[in-house]
Amino acid sequence: MHQPIAVFDAGIGSYAIVAEIHKRLPKQDIVYFADRASFPYGSKGREELLAVMHRTLRFLEGYAPSAIVIASNAPSIMVLDDVRQSTLVPLFGVYPPIEEALAMSASGKIGIMGVHSLIESSPLKQFIARHAPHPENVSLINASSMVELVENGAFLFDPKATQKAVTAFIDGVFRQHPDIDTLTLSSTHLPWLRSFFEAARPSCRFLDPAESIVAGLGDGTPGTGQIQGLVTESEAYDVETFRRMLQQFGIDIPLEVV
Repeated sequence: MHQPIAVFDAGIGSYAIVAEIHKRLPKQDIVYFADRASFPYGSKGREELLAVMHRTLRFLEGYAPSAIVIASNAPSIMVLDDVRQSTLVPLFGVYPPIEEALAMSASGKIGIMGVHSLIESSPLKQFIARHAPHPENVSLINASSMVELVENGAFLFDPKATQKAVTAFIDGVFRQHPDIDTLTLSSTHLPWLRSFFEAARPSCRFLDPAESIVAGLGDGTPGTGQIQGLVTESEAYDVETFRRMLQQFGIDIPLEVV
């Protein structure tokens, strides 16, 4: 591979970023690392998350990447600035599109959906303070249960039950925050559920930041356009389920267990 862009997350969530890169830069080689053994990033404390990020960056540096995308909101917000100084490879993160959401909102009230550790973190509150003129108009919503629906494959293999769970979740969100009209999908897993969210609340807008992330990568480093898949597994999140999920999407890429 010629100076690939490496993209990683703790599961299938990051493939949406991979697909967007491949669409925009068809000649770009890509290393796609699904670290299912570390799922979920969102339940880890700061020190554990730092250790996972350092370990993963060292591993991906072995592929001589031109850039590495941390395709997960939690580590991007919580530790990216800390790990950036430990590598010479340009690092890119994923962030809640707060300014875009506020610009789209008619009510001026928006919500950020993310995993528990992100929603509870001080760095996210600081991020909101920098990007929202009125931080009190930005609600923080723990969507960890929705992330699980993606990583365990339920959204593919049991869509009826998934829709029921998503609708119950969204109903609960709007009972607490009735004025919200725009929600950010601030876990890279959540865009896989976008159609379920939209069916549950057609009047609400759901924002996926993938396009803006990929635009920030510039022109890339043209190669042959190949995608190399790498995956770890745990007892709860095995490789065979992951393969079935990729097949369900019609994704046919080489997949190496590491």
